[in-house]
Amino acid sequence: MKLLLLAIGRIRGCERELTAEYLKRAAPMLRRMGLTSVEMREFPESRAPGAEERRRREAEVLLGAAGRDAVLVALDERGENLSSREFAMRLKKLAAGGAPALAVVVGGPDGLAEEVREKARLTVSFGRATWPHRLVRVMAAEQLYRAAAIHAGHPYHRE
Repeated sequence: MKLLLLAIGRIRGCERELTAEYLKRAAPMLRRMGLTSVEMREFPESRAPGAEERRRREAEVLLGAAGRDAVLVALDERGENLSSREFAMRLKKLAAGGAPALAVVVGGPDGLAEEVREKARLTVSFGRATWPHRLVRVMAAEQLYRAAAIHAGHPYHRE
């Protein structure tokens, strides 16, 4: 099963470099979680008038990129606030399901459409604070790396 980090909006500069670095570090350890590869895909923000229509159009893009049979993990402020270890365990359990992909999705500035949240097998929040979606991408990549490190017994994660 491949791991996809799917996001609305393009990042540049230090955010892009840091996201790529965390995903690169995670790649060799992913097999311990039942994952074979990791890939980040970015999609442009919708230019539709109105937040609801933008979310709907972005949902079509994200769900299409994930594929019909992918297991979705949505990053959304209304999701569960999990510890890094809990997140790692939940990801491994989802990866064991035999789907072709595990897709972690990050919405644009308007958030995710209800359709995406409903299809997600897990919805995770990075806390009650509002985070710029560019930083959420870095945080997601770091947590994916940390999850891989936990399962690999790597000393990166300390409790």
